[in-house]
Amino acid sequence: MFHRKMIHVFRCEGMTRKIMRLILIHDPQLEMIYHQTAREISQYYGISYERSVRIFEDLHSIILKEQLEIELKRYHIITIHDVGYPELLKNIKDPPLVLYALGDLSLLQQQPAISVIGTRKPSSEAGSKTAHIITPLIKRNWIIVSGLARGIDSYAHRIALFNQGKTIAVIGCGLEHIYPAENDSLYKQIEQNGLILSEYPPYVRPKPYHFPERNRIISGLSFATLVIEATSKSGTLITVDQALDQGREVYAVPGSILNQQSIGCHKMIQDGAKLVTNEAEIIEDWDHLKTHVYR
Repeated sequence: MFHRKMIHVFRCEGMTRKIMRLILIHDPQLEMIYHQTAREISQYYGISYERSVRIFEDLHSIILKEQLEIELKRYHIITIHDVGYPELLKNIKDPPLVLYALGDLSLLQQQPAISVIGTRKPSSEAGSKTAHIITPLIKRNWIIVSGLARGIDSYAHRIALFNQGKTIAVIGCGLEHIYPAENDSLYKQIEQNGLILSEYPPYVRPKPYHFPERNRIISGLSFATLVIEATSKSGTLITVDQALDQGREVYAVPGSILNQQSIGCHKMIQDGAKLVTNEAEIIEDWDHLKTHVYR
């Protein structure tokens, strides 16, 4: 019952992760909030009356409850309090409170997982560089995590599928939408052979701010982040910052000094990221961490 309440309350219009956490502190079983008026919700949790009215209306909306019943049958929906929620992700700063998924939910419990990211406009060498490093990892049953974006993300997912490996795609929109549209076929392959994951309700369309926000999940699911290529102002750097903030390993692949797509990786290496040219260094670090940290 609490599982459904958690999903329902968090789906109310006007709800945020900050407000939801506050509610859970004062009403851990989510019983009191269903009996409060809009004015009481506003006063008790220190939010505007206008926002509390929207929350109150959705708490008592038959339409929303019916919609959630449909979604619970169509998708996997897990909350941060469920047994199936990944421990690594639970321990990051600002973890997602609810996750929507399609595919093999057991992948969230498997390690090692590594996030593989990079520019959306890769060089002609990027595909072979990605395959060179991650194919041996895939053959060792590593989970490849990425964001289904153009470029490096798509390479990583496709290489995992080509080698009969497992991959998780964390998307910046709801599960009813595929972005970019050109990855429709890839999306369906991952749904069948991996896992599609989102913190956004199924109907939510992609918005620019969703992608930086979802990056904390990509890095948060993995023991390390591998950057194949990145320009000097690449959005990839956001994920790298998230990974570092989460205390995760960061690896960067070097490239030609004449290649714009390598500038970001070189800067990361200067700033302390580990330079990698093959899978051996990554496996060595994982073996050490598995023994001393992930026991």
